[in-house]
Amino acid sequence: MNLKNYIEAIEQLNLYSHHYYVLDDPLTTDEVYDKLYHEVLAYEEKNPDKILKNSPTQRVGDIVSEGFTKAKHLSRMWSLEDIFDSQGLEKWLTKTYKLDSNITFYCEPKFDGASLNLVYENGELSQGITRGDGTVGELITQNVKTIRSIPLSIKHKERIEIRGEVVIFKDEFEKINEKRLSMGEAVFANPRNAAAGSLRQLDSSITASRNLVFLPYGTGENTLRYKFLSEVMDFIYSLGFRKPPERAVCKDFDEIESIYKQMVHDRDSYSMMLDGMVVKVNEIASQIDMGYTVKVPRFSVAYKFPAVEKITTVKEIVLQVGRTGAVTPVAIVQPTDIDGVVVERATLHNFDEIERKDIRINDKVIILRSGDVIPKIIKVLSHERTGGEVEVLRPTSCPVCEGELLDEGVLLKCQNLACEARVVNSIIYFASKPCLNIDGLGIKIVEALFTSGLVKNVTDLFDLTLDKLLKLEGFKEKKSQNLLDALQNAKGCEYWRFINSLGIEHIGEVASKTLSDNFGFAFIDATKEQIIECDGIGEEMAESVLEFVRVNREIIENLQNILQPLEPVKREEAKENPFKAKTVVLTGTMSESRGHIKELLENLGAKVSGSVSKKTDFLIYGADAGSKYDKAISLGVSTLTENEMKEML
Repeated sequence: MNLKNYIEAIEQLNLYSHHYYVLDDPLTTDEVYDKLYHEVLAYEEKNPDKILKNSPTQRVGDIVSEGFTKAKHLSRMWSLEDIFDSQGLEKWLTKTYKLDSNITFYCEPKFDGASLNLVYENGELSQGITRGDGTVGELITQNVKTIRSIPLSIKHKERIEIRGEVVIFKDEFEKINEKRLSMGEAVFANPRNAAAGSLRQLDSSITASRNLVFLPYGTGENTLRYKFLSEVMDFIYSLGFRKPPERAVCKDFDEIESIYKQMVHDRDSYSMMLDGMVVKVNEIASQIDMGYTVKVPRFSVAYKFPAVEKITTVKEIVLQVGRTGAVTPVAIVQPTDIDGVVVERATLHNFDEIERKDIRINDKVIILRSGDVIPKIIKVLSHERTGGEVEVLRPTSCPVCEGELLDEGVLLKCQNLACEARVVNSIIYFASKPCLNIDGLGIKIVEALFTSGLVKNVTDLFDLTLDKLLKLEGFKEKKSQNLLDALQNAKGCEYWRFINSLGIEHIGEVASKTLSDNFGFAFIDATKEQIIECDGIGEEMAESVLEFVRVNREIIENLQNILQPLEPVKREEAKENPFKAKTVVLTGTMSESRGHIKELLENLGAKVSGSVSKKTDFLIYGADAGSKYDKAISLGVSTLTENEMKEML
């Protein structure tokens, strides 16, 4: 084989691959392909300086990475707003038409896989980057090159980002799981998990073996000059990318609904998993004019498919004890496949729900799973009862420590701070930033301390010594001394931090400050009436404080003696300003720390809350503001940027 034959052979092999992996239209047999492939391979072994970048041999995964480096997207990869029914579509269209009424819509499937951003420069694939947080992802170019539906080179020579979803077809997913089972390995829960896991393998040969498929859905940075998104996508497909099974340009609500119903009807027949349909404004100029909220594009929406319901049997009700002692029942159900996910557990929220729905062990029930939402029981098939069903009794003692449970009606709580189920999470919370901010006391260290028996409750932390720590595996002298120094530095903390660190149910940062400001060290002796008189504290919160103190007074006093927190100083009354006596919520990334801005506002007499409600006066937001911003808009709360806040001052 000479150079001319080599170039022609590569063109022929790439044509075969394109027809096989992109068009589902094989032009030849595996035998013919393999023979030509090995001829090319033999030529390249003799002429390594002549290997072309688009040779199919360059797809073979034979690189093992030590880890993935971070890479920034040229333009942000946005999330989409979700809608779930025709009313949601109508509402979104009404908002969109207010921005521009002279528009059409491009509709395509929403693939259930792992998002990927491809960067091509001078016609060559230069980078493959996972979605990450939308701004920065992981660089996985070597793995991406093993995906045969991704061209290594394209005719377009200017820089372009091509975005899409990496999926595993259903039949391939079954083969992978069968193979893993035969090798005694854990199976993947669903094709999406399999695709995401396969994409991020440090050994690219594993990625190559999984037959991943890339389906483009749009572009990022580019120099294209098309008027319509549909034209952009036609151009992308012409570069050698795979088309979706269905897509359409729609004029209005009726046409969008029609293609949506068609996709819902056809979803089971598709080779890949879908979880909805994406609707985008088709006119590029209108997209640019509409722009983005702080969270999502205004010109696009994800119209999710209906939730899937299945019948299964309740086998058991187990109890989980959280950090604050809240006892939550969880239904263990007969394993049931719901749209590619094997469901074995369903949320029950609380015992009131069990009683209201009259859920019994051995009951046949309908469970619902929608997208990534935890499955829940929506109906008991009481007419199918045989008499072998067992009523679920409301527990009176903690399933872990057997301590007394506080019954608040909806909520059951273990009040024992020494309860094993609470200890690890309680310590992690105790050491967290809004509490005592103990540097170095992370999950793994707390678990190691607890497992070793050195720490069985929060107060044990302050009995640790260098000798004790050095006996533990992985604890070197410097690491151990740093931890001891951090514990020492926690002493003399602000009193509100001390209250917050206790992890009292319903009492967060704001309520801790209120209790600290009103009672100081005497908060453990405050009566229910006195606590309720405090601004922002209701009866349920007061009851929670009283019960917690009743069960844990000795531990609280002991901790107080150890930590010697500072008695709160009464703040001088703030001068008149726009934020005095106002309730403010902060969200998003600011130019300076949120803690600093929070302190500034509190000194101005504002109450800084962690959640948005009808009582919120202002929401101050920075970059990447999330659900708090959306809720504030829906409730009609005044929203301010950081700069607008400063201008008001």
